[in-house]
Amino acid sequence: MRDEVHSAARRARVAAGALAQLRRAEKDQALLAMADALRARVEPILAANAEDVRAGQDAGMTSALVDRLTLTEQRVEAIAGGLTKVAALPDPVGEVVRGATLANGLALRQVRVPMGVVGMVYEARPNVTVDAAGLALKSGNAALLRGSSSAVHTNTVLVEVMREALTEQGLPADAVQLLPCEDRASVHHLITARGLVDLVIPRGGAGLISSVVLGATVPTVETGIGNCHVYVDAGADLDVAERLVINSKVRRPSVCNAAETLLVHADVAERFVPSIAAALRVAGVTVHGDERFAALAPGTLPATEEDWDTEYLSLDIAAAVVDSLDDAIAHIAEHGSQHTEAIVTTDLAAANAFTARVDAAAVIVNASTGFTDGEEFGMGAEIGISTQKLHARGPMGLAELTTTKWIVWGDGQVRPG
Repeated sequence: MRDEVHSAARRARVAAGALAQLRRAEKDQALLAMADALRARVEPILAANAEDVRAGQDAGMTSALVDRLTLTEQRVEAIAGGLTKVAALPDPVGEVVRGATLANGLALRQVRVPMGVVGMVYEARPNVTVDAAGLALKSGNAALLRGSSSAVHTNTVLVEVMREALTEQGLPADAVQLLPCEDRASVHHLITARGLVDLVIPRGGAGLISSVVLGATVPTVETGIGNCHVYVDAGADLDVAERLVINSKVRRPSVCNAAETLLVHADVAERFVPSIAAALRVAGVTVHGDERFAALAPGTLPATEEDWDTEYLSLDIAAAVVDSLDDAIAHIAEHGSQHTEAIVTTDLAAANAFTARVDAAAVIVNASTGFTDGEEFGMGAEIGISTQKLHARGPMGLAELTTTKWIVWGDGQVRPG
């Protein structure tokens, strides 16, 4: 297995060298060809996906994972559309980040360059297969994709289609490779391939992310879980608050930007809690509330300490009444995952305090947590949402898949002394 993974990484390095020299037009044409190929092959893609979904259901896969795994004709079109959007975005490679001419005449430029070989380790999300390949290509990187065995048939067809499109465009097929997923050893060999792989990005549940980050010798970007909060402040428009809470929780509960905890200021609790509890119940959401929330919403399940730290990825939400903005921020600091936190308020001072003091990759005022997404942020697609603070934070698009180098032009200068 080690030899197989490392051999793929060596081929990827060769491919990355070719990609780094491509003009934007060549990369964009390849992305459009990949999108067209996916649309043309939708039937075999859906057939392979149906096989994976059946196997997952037979194995007792959770409804959240089944939803992430499942493709439809509309979802395939959306995935292909993501490649089209990426093609329309500016090329980050070659962008001058900063520059200057020194007094001695040396001309300095710090420019964006590809990372090189980027590895992805992810669970049952076949859209990641295409998003990662497309973003890697546009940013001049080769992609090593290690999906889960639960999506093996879908991922195999998707990668075959994209590799064929690359070949037809005269580009190296090894710019996109699918690593073996039947044995967990392939993950170990990928994340320890220092010198062959430049960056590894894990995307999935807490266990997957932790095992990759802690076990890697290759640099990693931690795309953390989404224990996201919506805080309804004393100054909230309660009609707006209800709409945002429902959308944040119900729109697609299986994704990492879905709300998992609702916090309500005590000053509006008597008016808001009964109505939001009823609205959540109608939407099929089970509420796990603290004593104060439950007292205003009969039928609420009692929340446990574990609930405050749980990323449900289902139609469940934890809920609490808090006495102040400070208490809400303290609760988020203790239990949040630094992904996305939202406040609903008409009080500008409260909004400013929340955005300044809450430590998260995205802090949202008066909008759904569902907007923390690369496509929604204008990135075309995302390779993940980073919850760490070094190199990248938040949705990772093209620029986040580059590093920089300094280019220095001189005309014979020597350093004195």
